[in-house]
Amino acid sequence: MDRIDLFRIFVRVVDSSSFTRAANMLGMPRPSVSAAIKELETRMGARLLHRTTRKVAPTQDGLALYERCLRLLSDFEETESLFRQAAAGPAGRLRVDLPGRIGRLIVAPALAEFLDLYPEIDVDLGVTDRTADLVEDSLDCVLRVGPLSDSGLIARAIGELPLINVASPAYLARYGVPRSPQELDGHLAVNYASPSTGRVEPWEWVGQAGVQTRPVRSRVVVNGAEAYIACCLAGFGLIQIPAYDVKSHIAAGELVEVMPDYRAAPMPMTLLFPHRRHFSRRVQLFADWLETLLKREVLIR
Repeated sequence: MDRIDLFRIFVRVVDSSSFTRAANMLGMPRPSVSAAIKELETRMGARLLHRTTRKVAPTQDGLALYERCLRLLSDFEETESLFRQAAAGPAGRLRVDLPGRIGRLIVAPALAEFLDLYPEIDVDLGVTDRTADLVEDSLDCVLRVGPLSDSGLIARAIGELPLINVASPAYLARYGVPRSPQELDGHLAVNYASPSTGRVEPWEWVGQAGVQTRPVRSRVVVNGAEAYIACCLAGFGLIQIPAYDVKSHIAAGELVEVMPDYRAAPMPMTLLFPHRRHFSRRVQLFADWLETLLKREVLIR
């Protein structure tokens, strides 16, 4: 087998920590993947992987080779891409994953703009609130909102998403309009539980002492953005939410911003990529277009 192919298989096995997952992602039989790793170990004269029944992990030699392979494959694919694109322009299929409402409200309606600019690029657009796995799901990039865990992925910060406090006119008529967090006694909030962790965040605002929090009584907890907004529209309580999510409801008079001087800290928005070997021209073009779109539509200017 060609050494470049061996290196690609080896990198995929290390990324996925599994021969089976690597085989599925590569569209190869598992025995062929195992045979390729054995051939590579023979050529290198070193054991490259620790194999257990549950996981595959690189040895010290394997880790050193993995890092060299990433650079080599990145250079190789970039060189190939330059010549292909010089002849035919950017082409191929992109697989991306976006948070549900950003995908539905912002990106999907504008996607024709990108497709018209690059008619040879096709897009698989994942629009969910689950946390997608770039490696296992074979994604080119994902958009994340909020703090990141230390995942070892390539991250591109693109801006901050403003959060506002809103309530329905009916709720405010019943409970009054709070002017500051100190006036939240006697008020209700709709609580939002993270779909992935179940954690409910407290009411938050940025004051002179930095980020501050306090509990607000709640009778309803939801774990989806649509239900969160629906409960607020129904008058169940105050919510803190990205401004773009309720822009149309505010314009229609269905929701009202309250305590504008006591907003929560804005949420960072980041594009993540598996690593540099995936930075094809089409990925760069989509990332640039998406950043421009989000800065125009939803991010703090």
